[in-house]
Amino acid sequence: MLTISENAAEVIKLILTGGESPEGAGLRISSPDGQAAAESLEAAVATAPEEDDEVVEQSGVRVFLDTQASTVLGDKTLDAERDDNGELGLTVSG
Repeated sequence: MLTISENAAEVIKLILTGGESPEGAGLRISSPDGQAAAESLEAAVATAPEEDDEVVEQSGVRVFLDTQASTVLGDKTLDAERDDNGELGLTVSG
């Protein structure tokens, strides 16, 4: 199952709070083109998981994974780090 680091949880909380998301909302990671590759994944705020999504709840946040994302990220860690411009972004390791 995907692990969510404390840093990633803080970034997700900021994203959800900034968008004034309703209670129960989360970050949905999906593969819109159906490819099982990390570089094809997209993330967006979702008010609820879709029917076949895997729901990962850790550190006070919810992440919804579609079938392809669940396969790609199943043994990975979602983390956050600063880019060259000093902006925080989500990364996948493991």
